Amino acid sequence: MNITASMVKDLRQKTGAGVMACKEALTATEGDMEKAIQHLREKGTAVAAKRLGREVPEGLVTSYVHTGSRLGVLLELNCETDFVARTEEFQQLAKDIAMQIAAKRPLYIRKEDVPESEIEKEKAILKTQALNEGKPERVVEKIVEGRLHKFFSNVCLMEQEFIRDSDKTVADLILEKISTIGENIVLRRFIRYELGEEIAEL
Repeated sequence: MNITASMVKDLRQKTGAGVMACKEALTATEGDMEKAIQHLREKGTAVAAKRLGREVPEGLVTSYVHTGSRLGVLLELNCETDFVARTEEFQQLAKDIAMQIAAKRPLYIRKEDVPESEIEKEKAILKTQALNEGKPERVVEKIVEGRLHKFFSNVCLMEQEFIRDSDKTVADLILEKISTIGENIVLRRFIRYELGEEIAEL
């Protein structure tokens, strides 16, 4: 199939990937736009994974205040260089994550941050619920594990569906940005204020 310049341009606008990467993805998927997008995501994730673990001494602190000033978020997002920290793409990522925190109220950044005692407490609640629903004892553990996944997707920022694209999680979003920006990116901490509610700080 002939891959046209307009097809490459369209894919670039949708993914932010480079010209050659878009052309390669379209060629590999015979011009199928959706498959090409998935191809780029998978390749980008693999490239991004290699950058994880690099030191991130630079970055920025950004804020988001919701209309009416009853809700606000502060967060620290880190990268490898000051040059990247000052780019529009990195700053937009920080703003998007701040809005995510405001809207979805995560309590933790990632699953590993949830105290074991809280996980065990949640498991006990979920097990009791399953038994009260009349679920057979032999399948209760699997049910609990499935519902625990939903628990993590509610309270852990990285596990949440991204508010601007429900097909990806916040973790997916950051991996994609690592791939396109070319540096490791780490969300170090955040704090969420809402009038009348207890503050959650990480």
